[in-house]
Amino acid sequence: MDLGIAGKWALVCAASKGLGKGCAQALVREGAQVVITARGVEALEATADELRLAHPRSVVIAVAGDITTPEGRAAALAACPQVDILVNNAGGPPPGDFRQWDRDAWIKALDANMLTPIELIKATVDAMAERGFGRVVNITSGAVKAPIDTLGLSNGARSGLTGFVAGLSRQPRLAGRNVTINNLLPGSFDTDRLQASFRGGAANAGQAIEELVERRRRTIPAGRFGNAAEFGEFCAFLCSRQAGYLTGQNLLIDGGAYPGTF
Repeated sequence: MDLGIAGKWALVCAASKGLGKGCAQALVREGAQVVITARGVEALEATADELRLAHPRSVVIAVAGDITTPEGRAAALAACPQVDILVNNAGGPPPGDFRQWDRDAWIKALDANMLTPIELIKATVDAMAERGFGRVVNITSGAVKAPIDTLGLSNGARSGLTGFVAGLSRQPRLAGRNVTINNLLPGSFDTDRLQASFRGGAANAGQAIEELVERRRRTIPAGRFGNAAEFGEFCAFLCSRQAGYLTGQNLLIDGGAYPGTF
């Protein structure tokens, strides 16, 4: 299927590895030109080189910086001639007990997982509407649908973004101009972040990491963890010409782990 996004410009955040990289790979494969951002220069440049080698006809621009800062956002936006596709992504805040989180911890979580996506949306959607095409995909978390008690910072910040998007995405001046805004909610995907979570959980519980991994795997009806490539393909479809009638949705990708009907 031709997704109709060849030649479109995409800004993909936190794209040096994991789910962000999977999204960038899928978009470039469809012929999109991409600007990828991340804080780690070495990993980001390695990903950019990989994408260029695999898809020499696509332009791939790497901009190292912290997208949660005004300077990082300005640099990323300046490198992208126009943003037709925006993939918001940032690492989630650490787990813990809410009794231990001070105001600074909350502000940091809100900056990364709520306010930064909103600032990037604000900077791009009006121009998308003027051109008659725009796709915004926010990578949030399955915890928005089924909150996890130790992820209170993430639950709060990402739920705030979800509520904001629910209202914004339905504005006629955006939805009526072929600008869609949707949220992708990943469950357990085999990424560096998940592996770090397993290592930390195993150390805290005094268990073998293999035991912890197997216990989590058994909670997933699909019988496996997701991978970044399939996540990226789903993201690319949301950015496609064919997905123009889909907006304001929270799409859970978790191998069937969420047990509810709605």
